[in-house]
Amino acid sequence: MGMGFLSFLACFLLMLVSGSAEGGSATPELGGTIAFATVGRVNYGFDVYAIALPASLNDAKDVANHHLFEERRLTDGKSVNHNGYFAKHMGSDMLAFVSERDGSVKIYFELLQHGSQPSEIEGSILPTTPTPSSGGRRVAREEVPERLNAIFADSGPALYDRPSFAGSRVVYVSTKDPIGIPRQSSTAVFSTDVKTGATNRLTPVGVTDYSPAASPSGEWVMAASQQGRIWDGNRHDLHTDLYAFNAVDGAHRRLVVKNGGWPSWADDNTVYFHRQSEDGWWSVYKIFFSNDGTTNGPAEAERVTPPGVHAFTPAASTTGKWIAVATRRPGSAHRHVEIFDLITKEFIKVTELVNPEGNHYNPFVSPDSKTLGYHRCRGGKSTSAEFSPTKPHVEHIKSVVSKDLAVIRIDGSFPSFSPDGSMIVYIDGIRSTRDGAFVMKLDGTESRRIYTKAMFGTVWDKKRKGTIYGAVGPTFASEDSTVHIVKVDNADTADVDKDEGSSSSKVLTKKGSANNAFPSPSPDGKYLVFRSGRSGFKNLYIMDAEHGEEKYLRRLTEGEWDDTMASWSPDNQWIAFSSDRANPGSGSFALYLIHPDGTGLHKVLNSTLEGRINHPNFSPDSKSIVFTADFGGQSVDPLSVPNQFQPYGEIHIANIDGTRLQRLTHNGYEDGTPSWGKTFIDRSDLSKRGNELECEFTDVNWLSDTATLRALSASRPCGGT
Repeated sequence: MGMGFLSFLACFLLMLVSGSAEGGSATPELGGTIAFATVGRVNYGFDVYAIALPASLNDAKDVANHHLFEERRLTDGKSVNHNGYFAKHMGSDMLAFVSERDGSVKIYFELLQHGSQPSEIEGSILPTTPTPSSGGRRVAREEVPERLNAIFADSGPALYDRPSFAGSRVVYVSTKDPIGIPRQSSTAVFSTDVKTGATNRLTPVGVTDYSPAASPSGEWVMAASQQGRIWDGNRHDLHTDLYAFNAVDGAHRRLVVKNGGWPSWADDNTVYFHRQSEDGWWSVYKIFFSNDGTTNGPAEAERVTPPGVHAFTPAASTTGKWIAVATRRPGSAHRHVEIFDLITKEFIKVTELVNPEGNHYNPFVSPDSKTLGYHRCRGGKSTSAEFSPTKPHVEHIKSVVSKDLAVIRIDGSFPSFSPDGSMIVYIDGIRSTRDGAFVMKLDGTESRRIYTKAMFGTVWDKKRKGTIYGAVGPTFASEDSTVHIVKVDNADTADVDKDEGSSSSKVLTKKGSANNAFPSPSPDGKYLVFRSGRSGFKNLYIMDAEHGEEKYLRRLTEGEWDDTMASWSPDNQWIAFSSDRANPGSGSFALYLIHPDGTGLHKVLNSTLEGRINHPNFSPDSKSIVFTADFGGQSVDPLSVPNQFQPYGEIHIANIDGTRLQRLTHNGYEDGTPSWGKTFIDRSDLSKRGNELECEFTDVNWLSDTATLRALSASRPCGGT
């Protein structure tokens, strides 16, 4: 490891703890609203479901042959609910699950009753006396796990995930403790005593652990770990090893098997997990775990599921006769949960028979092996008998950075605020079939289309109430592709779908001037900075905002690298942009500043020579910058979530001198294209309006039918470069 990296690491750690650098900018007053997009997230609408299993595998095969499986929804249809776990609490059946209902990824608990409907969960505490249903029983107040929900009730904006129980302790992962190393995830295993609320960190400081599972006896926890490894940016395999340690304090930690993830205990000595096999197929493996500590070195693993089908995220039954797995079969675009018979080595289809056109994730099994759980999207054409809720135009994200700073996720990409902060222009959902640019009020109401051609990189003029700019043409395109900057007027009043008002547009770049994108207007509205590939490389240029480059054009940066995604500060002092000039062609982008006259060029932040910072945008007071970055690495196993182009992209803010770096979002998705407006909107002011939830998202697209996974193309940042 060279001294250059060590020097950078020291500076990075200093930035995490310092208020501001000597001679740097003063601490800004953070206020207004930050809006951003998440790949696919608004379409998920996950709920936890369960299927009661027959008494034997032979019966299960008979049920499958007659398509008689019946599923029951266990969660309440609010927000996104996923990654369930069946447990017991004071003799009652209980569901632990993960939900994003308060704008942060937390763990919740629900007492289950036969035949009951999901409880209405408000905030972080369950009702103390759920209404009993037919065949159910009233739940006594002291039986309701209020303490459990209270454990996570006041937690800040961090990810809490993968719950399981070890005796009286709940075991889970969280990103709440920053690890302080660029691109290394802060995901770590914790355990909390249900009776006392006392919490212990089980993962050593400086180590990243994922996907923990507690042994049936409650003595051990096994997790997928990157201990001793540096994340290489791979977006489909974390290259983890399995480690076991004590469930109370993390003691007696030891390596169990190399190359494994997502462990699941069948008993105190048998553990199943997934890995990518040498033939390219993701498969489930089995190891024997010696709980007396006599095993020396990593255990030998036995392959369980055969090649020819991807099988992963196993959930072991306690019978020793079968496991549940998620599968992707050749020719199928959907993920399904199946039972794999360990005796006959045969698969038994389950969810495909109930909901063939949906994706089903992360199975889990009840302690008596009589119930199979998983999560899936609750809407869509295949579930028309169910309610079809809306996906909101705007969602609130919990933030403790400042009481005056709101953070919202929008159903779209490239949000940008109007000069008065009351409206947002955006591009419809990332996988939408509706081309064009859209405008809505800050609270999510009055959404309307103001431009019909495919556009990206939308931005609102800082002076003109009705003027927006964007790029029209292919995304992720080469330097010589035809992409033009377009100005659209009357955005504040037009609605082209309803023929109410009219918008006018003008192409500002010359025909044949190659790939022009990511415009950003000067604060006086006279000029635009934009990215162009006209020289054979993507560099920055400045042109006239009203009449385009035919009236005025000036080159701002020059070099054999990519300078892109520029943002002009409201005080007219700086232009921020992303660039790979430190390592051209690598896909690694750092954050730079330059004065509009071309002086003062300097690097503000980077995320190691392999990392990336993209889509910078200034705060209204020009003292801070919001951007997406991979400082936090990956927070979850990428196999456990739908397709993400770069599942390690999170929203961050920092002073313009790079100090006071703070992470705003914690999840397993790709967050990107942030924008910062001056108007604050409270969560209570957001409307519940939105489009119908259609469950239109794709499973991970790198699960191919053949052994070609190692030839995958490099990941791209949200919105292109």
